[in-house]
Amino acid sequence: MLRLTALLLLLPTLAAAQELPALHDVTGVASDDVLNLREGPSAGDRIIGTLAPDAENVEVTALNDDGSWGRVNTQERSGWASMRFLARQAGQDADTLPVPMRCFGTEPFWSLDVTASGLTFEGVDLDPVETSLAARSTVRGIRGRHGFAGWGAQETAGMHGIVRREACSDGMSDRHYGLSLDLLVSMDGELSQYAGCCSLAP
Repeated sequence: MLRLTALLLLLPTLAAAQELPALHDVTGVASDDVLNLREGPSAGDRIIGTLAPDAENVEVTALNDDGSWGRVNTQERSGWASMRFLARQAGQDADTLPVPMRCFGTEPFWSLDVTASGLTFEGVDLDPVETSLAARSTVRGIRGRHGFAGWGAQETAGMHGIVRREACSDGMSDRHYGLSLDLLVSMDGELSQYAGCCSLAP
């Protein structure tokens, strides 16, 4: 009984952890100042970058233990910003597939743009594929996992993907992402599988 009670008490915390990644806007910073990005989640950590006082669409991918600092990507690495100066944009529902988003992977290098109007897949030495965004779904019983599917106009191309809200690394930089993707691409009867990370940032 005690174990069940402890689990129930943890549920709100676990649910909150699934709310990221999410886009934020810088707020409360003077027009002649900047928001510092630090190497770690502390005002004593080294500054590694800055955000403009009017910066928008800042993607927060993780929080520190007490939620006072958020991890964001800058250049080719991740840094930490004080959440006192980041306001979450409205209308972001963690229980639906995040759209728009951009996904990417390596070996070979590829990218996937997911918008309300369709899916565009391209990469190095890969034939580009464009389809509709025909279907979206959310896995029942597991928060933070979503599926999508698209078909080309000639029905010779198709894509199916599963997006998970979890830590993801591109393997090429020190950037950290909050979405992973498993993708199946069908083209002229051939099926290829790809795995990578996704970002909400425009």
